[in-house]
Amino acid sequence: MTTATTQPAPNHPLISHADGVPHEVHLEGATLMVHTPASGALSQWKLEDGPAGLALAQVEGAVSGPGATSHLLAALETAFAQHPARRWLTLAEAQAGPERLAELALAGVLQTRADGQTRAWRETLWQQPRLWLPSVPAPIALQYALSGGKRHPVRPPKPRGTLYQRFVPWLGKTFSFRSFDAERDLPMFNRWMNDPDVAKIWEEEGDLAKHRAYLDAIDRDPHMYSMIASFDGEPFAYFEMYWAKESRIAPFYDADDYDRGWHVLVGEPAFRGRAFATAWLTSISHYIFLCDPRTRRAMGEPRIDHVQQIRNLDKSGYAKVKEFDLPHKRAMLVAMLRERYFCDALWLPRDENAPISGRPLSASD
Repeated sequence: MTTATTQPAPNHPLISHADGVPHEVHLEGATLMVHTPASGALSQWKLEDGPAGLALAQVEGAVSGPGATSHLLAALETAFAQHPARRWLTLAEAQAGPERLAELALAGVLQTRADGQTRAWRETLWQQPRLWLPSVPAPIALQYALSGGKRHPVRPPKPRGTLYQRFVPWLGKTFSFRSFDAERDLPMFNRWMNDPDVAKIWEEEGDLAKHRAYLDAIDRDPHMYSMIASFDGEPFAYFEMYWAKESRIAPFYDADDYDRGWHVLVGEPAFRGRAFATAWLTSISHYIFLCDPRTRRAMGEPRIDHVQQIRNLDKSGYAKVKEFDLPHKRAMLVAMLRERYFCDALWLPRDENAPISGRPLSASD
């Protein structure tokens, strides 16, 4: 079961970033209004939860062209945010439009049953990059290379700009990642690294020159990149993303070609609370799985004495694999399976006493 804190506050719009465009979604009773401020487009939907299950239908304000699918995606995202324990909902085909239905059926979001009923599935909706990534490049073609004696797929160019956006209902804020900007972000990074709480874990305190060299080394490394995380545009944390196959953890487990790992430091003390940790930790897992559909596992290797971080990972669905020794620390290897993340809706806070999904359901239920 989910907690009440997963739902948007009353009369507070949910922000959907479908196709990289902000959409404001207002809920009033069974009425759901999708508004795109940039274009003025408006659509109205009816969302009802009855004996036959959750149902969504567009009632007026038909949006044509590319924005039509964006409005439908925004409505679906909001419907599942409002009813987080539901794994599927019924979509009225006549009002939703055949072109949009065909497009989302090809993507796996919608499935039409033998009885003609069209269902939208929570776990496949949350695998659609276009809802959270401002741009969605095709996965890079498979080609192998050698780096430091390790055979691995050639990696895509490092992404730049805004990389991920997600409205977090229980905070009423938008969480985002963007690529690191050395000139803009170096002083802030230096201040964070010299924070005693951060230095205790990272052991990288020093001056601007040291931290510039640290970041330049990452920028030259094709297998990892740096990001800044923000809430409503306010930076609060630094993240590193890496491909596990080429990393220092690869010798310690059977690394898959597309496993990805990450490091984090939360630099601003005001953002170190549990509600914020739940938001960014579940979002980094989501971002990893959206970047490439071939990624089956998200990996982590926190210091064994970083008790709070390991506790947060455990509560967010990461499995403890084993303890192991790196040259600079003894670590806990943790892993998140792609299937578990999406099937168990691990983008939401967890009730520690009950599963979020209730009994297992199949596509034929």
